[in-house]
Amino acid sequence: MDKYIIKGGNQLFGEVEISGAKNAAVAIIPAAMMVDGVVRLENLPQISDTDKLLQILELMGAQVRMVNPSTVDIDCSHVSLSNKIFSLTRSIRASYYLIGAMLGRFGKAKTTMPGGCNFGVRPIDQHVKGMKALGASISIGRGLINAETRDGRLRGARIYLDKVSVGATINIMIAAAMAEGLTVIENVAREPHIVDLANFLNSMGADVRGAGTDVIKIRGVRSLHGGTYALIPDQIEAGTYMTAVAAAGGEVRINNVIPRHLECISAKLREMGVTVEEQGDAVIVRRDGPLERANVKTQPYPGFPTDMQPQITTVLCMAQGTSVVTEGVWDNRYKYVNELRKMGAEITVSGKTAIIEGVNHLVGAPVAACDLRAGAAMVVAGLCAEGTTVVEDVVYIERGYQDIVGKLRALGADIVAVTEPDEPEQERRRENAG
Repeated sequence: MDKYIIKGGNQLFGEVEISGAKNAAVAIIPAAMMVDGVVRLENLPQISDTDKLLQILELMGAQVRMVNPSTVDIDCSHVSLSNKIFSLTRSIRASYYLIGAMLGRFGKAKTTMPGGCNFGVRPIDQHVKGMKALGASISIGRGLINAETRDGRLRGARIYLDKVSVGATINIMIAAAMAEGLTVIENVAREPHIVDLANFLNSMGADVRGAGTDVIKIRGVRSLHGGTYALIPDQIEAGTYMTAVAAAGGEVRINNVIPRHLECISAKLREMGVTVEEQGDAVIVRRDGPLERANVKTQPYPGFPTDMQPQITTVLCMAQGTSVVTEGVWDNRYKYVNELRKMGAEITVSGKTAIIEGVNHLVGAPVAACDLRAGAAMVVAGLCAEGTTVVEDVVYIERGYQDIVGKLRALGADIVAVTEPDEPEQERRRENAG
């Protein structure tokens, strides 16, 4: 049972290197299943979600070789469907991308309902709609998803998503890459990692056009070939360090970023009195004065990202005046608010809206990571709180942040990771001690 112990009050100074994008990696690794040959992925983040997806491919018969900590070679020439993957697919949200990859590769798919963070209902109805439009019959029962095509290959179709869905957009893109004919997907998401997936597929021989707009057109090909591809930097990891500086104060140069992807975050921080300067593939973030109130509404890209909502809310807890945060993507993403209240935050939640009354400071307390981004928010809170904060359930945080403890320590934060035995082990020790 791992936890982080943070002694707050230290300002942050120095430089931090951003890793490859988690949300791109968890889409591109499943897509590699369809490639005939070796795929080399560079700038791969070292996080538990990517580790699990690589393990899933290995259980299906792929050869996976780590070239260095951020580069992996994947050869899926001899993969096949396997029930061995189910224990892993149940523990990760991005496992639903395997449906599109399996249908594209085998013409059939068998996996479990996805797992991952729980911050409200996240249905896969748009995924299913897309696969059915491409010619797959799908049945869901007892936690399993079974899909099959009539003659082993999907066929292009025109698909209109009822709501903008990042997951459904990605899944349909993967499946359609080797479908027969033309697929047109309308009302799609436009996030940077969707463009990255399209660029990856195209570099392997696919024909995907329009990624980054609200209409994507995919002309299916018979096969995809191997190659080398470098993932984009992680927009949300960069944004999290930006909010850490905003909360704790100091000045940090954040390297290996695409500033255009951060514009919505940078603009909001500037509104709050934080200095953000762009320098090539880096941003410099500085905060040495008081924080000002702001209103934030999360929206699909290029709007303010929902994955930054807990972090920006945490910073607003110390802003002067009253701030309003509106969640425009998910139904219930405020479970972490109770943890912030333990630290002295004054937040009232009504439906999708949180009203934050700024306080002079937060106070260290034992808190838990409710999910990946909420966990990051607890770390941000601990950095600026008076006293000691203990963050539990950090397994969620390590799903998406590479070496967050080491990176923060290098910036001057007083944070350590400790491992304690789980409850059965603690009970056994107490019995032996008795």
